[in-house]
Amino acid sequence: MYTASVMVESKNEKMMGKLMLRFLGPGFLITIGFIDPGNWATNMAAGADFRYDLLWVITLSTLMLILIQNMSARLGIATGKSLGVNIHERFSRPVSALLGTTIVIACAATDVAELLGGAIGFKLLFGFPLWLGALLTVIFEVFFIVTQRYHKLERIILVFLGIISISYVIELFIVKPSWTALAPALIIPKITKGNIYIAMGILGATVMPHNIFLHSNLIQSRKWGKTEEEKKRFLKFSKIDTITAMGVGWAVNSAMIVVAAAVFFKHGVLVNSLQQASETLRPLAGNLAGFLFALALLAAGISSSVTSSMAEVNVITAFLGKPEDPKTFLYKISTFITAIPSFLIILLKVDTFKILVFSQVVLSIQLPFTLVPLLILCRKKDVMGNLRSANIEFLLALFVFAIIISLNLYLLYTTIFI
Repeated sequence: MYTASVMVESKNEKMMGKLMLRFLGPGFLITIGFIDPGNWATNMAAGADFRYDLLWVITLSTLMLILIQNMSARLGIATGKSLGVNIHERFSRPVSALLGTTIVIACAATDVAELLGGAIGFKLLFGFPLWLGALLTVIFEVFFIVTQRYHKLERIILVFLGIISISYVIELFIVKPSWTALAPALIIPKITKGNIYIAMGILGATVMPHNIFLHSNLIQSRKWGKTEEEKKRFLKFSKIDTITAMGVGWAVNSAMIVVAAAVFFKHGVLVNSLQQASETLRPLAGNLAGFLFALALLAAGISSSVTSSMAEVNVITAFLGKPEDPKTFLYKISTFITAIPSFLIILLKVDTFKILVFSQVVLSIQLPFTLVPLLILCRKKDVMGNLRSANIEFLLALFVFAIIISLNLYLLYTTIFI
């Protein structure tokens, strides 16, 4: 009797484990979306200029990210529609147009980072000129989206994430950082006039507006059930997916700052470009470290450009009130239309490193325009039903919103008045 009961319980646990694995994936696509070249630029600058002082921003941003992305997924599960579609259907036309314009600008800023990173990766590994590297990145991006089924694309992205993660684990062992010095910096805040710009860049590079829109759409690829009870039962799998994936992102982002601090800050090297970071890394930490840096950067550029393009397609079609149909001309052009500014920057030979950091600050400034409609929708009973955000989740989200607004105001104040 007892043995039979244990066997049934064990069988149920295995079934639940297999079921949970079916729901994993969307969170990891979001993770690869924010481990992008713009993120690399802010992390390199943070570690090279301020050693471990801004590691706490990675921790705080990740905690904020888990909360916000979980709310985005909740909205997608409850309504069966993306955040973009919900805004288009439930907000007035002028408000929807304003929010749509700001998120498209954010998508363009994201593309600048993704394509520049991919271009630099191709240049470091194969010696290609930047314009050719950017073009190849766009070709890969469009090919993966237009020709691949969703789950195939998901597996490809996970491979890229694995390459980046393994590369940085190896680099940590190569550079041998001071673990006792960096541990407190993970949780103890240090904010100054000197580091606020980079801190805001890190925030924008982690809690990315287009990823919030994307998560609510990606979640549709899973079968959450038709009734509220079924959706509520499986919602915990989405939370596990989000927390696990964001945890991986936290580890990789932290490793970037640690490596930059252990190599560049330690030797007094000022980092002005990702290419220079790779070249400088070789004599200071070895050829393997330089190669792994370039390889991971290329993987980040291609994979994050794919996820950003997926978000752009959803955003553009949603705010125009059009179906997200791969056969339509709008869908196809939406996969690369926001990449045009990136090519202009490359052709005009603008300082790519400064542009990368600035693009992430733009994302941070846009965040409130994404968070406000998300918070409003997640609290509406007629939108969410019994899946609407609980009081504690909503209050925490308001706190996150207040932090972002405060940091944006502080950045504005230090830029204009000090």
